[in-house]
Amino acid sequence: MPPSLSIIVPAYNEAARLGLTLRTIYDYLDRQTYESELIVVDDGSGDETVQVAEQHLVESVRIHSRVIPVRPNRGKGHAVYTGLLASSAPIALFTDADLSTPITETPKLVEPIERGLADVTLGSRALDRNLIGVHQPWRREQGGRVFNLIVRLSTGLPFWDTQCGFKAFRLNVCKPIIQAATIERFGFDVELLYVSYLAGLRLQEIPVRWDHNEGSKVSVMRDSLRMFDEVRRIRSQARRGLYDEAIKAAREESEREAAPEPEMAVRQ
Repeated sequence: MPPSLSIIVPAYNEAARLGLTLRTIYDYLDRQTYESELIVVDDGSGDETVQVAEQHLVESVRIHSRVIPVRPNRGKGHAVYTGLLASSAPIALFTDADLSTPITETPKLVEPIERGLADVTLGSRALDRNLIGVHQPWRREQGGRVFNLIVRLSTGLPFWDTQCGFKAFRLNVCKPIIQAATIERFGFDVELLYVSYLAGLRLQEIPVRWDHNEGSKVSVMRDSLRMFDEVRRIRSQARRGLYDEAIKAAREESEREAAPEPEMAVRQ
């Protein structure tokens, strides 16, 4: 039986904490009644990330698992795309390797998709800051707020937190958008959300619990400048029609799902 849910963990030089992360995800999935899939995508790590993942990915009756190595390093966005496109479940969720958002928050994002209320759900630290246990350093947190304000003003996206590493997708609708994605590093979330928004998909921002963990791969100055440039590039590509085919395909699939089933004629 195919899995009902795929969980994607993009990883770059995460050997030190990946073992605990995978055990935590396994414990969670083992308590569920459905079959699931766990995919670790190693983004060209220079440490023992692949070996640690292989040691901790244990196949079970209801949990299928694998490691996908990517060489050379391409960026978190590319790792996420790789995992999503390799998923065999109808719904896939990606989570950061540090589990800043506890994996137990998964139902908040998955259930609206299962109930047909959303195509994309994004975890948010901004909608209810009481759910934040450990805050980021002040400078990083303020930088995130400024970046998100710029995203809102430049794209029209109505969300308060586009960068939380906890998102879920209805894959048959979102796959054309994922396949058309071009941003391979930290601005990839904006591209996925913006093109989904242009396609008229149903997006929901959902407050989740979150704790800052040390060891972030993001440099406030360097990566903020890069992300601003990526937002500009996304808008430019949209104006040039780069996403038009993906938008059309996603919209058609969404409309096909929404169409009522034809009624069967009753035999007399």
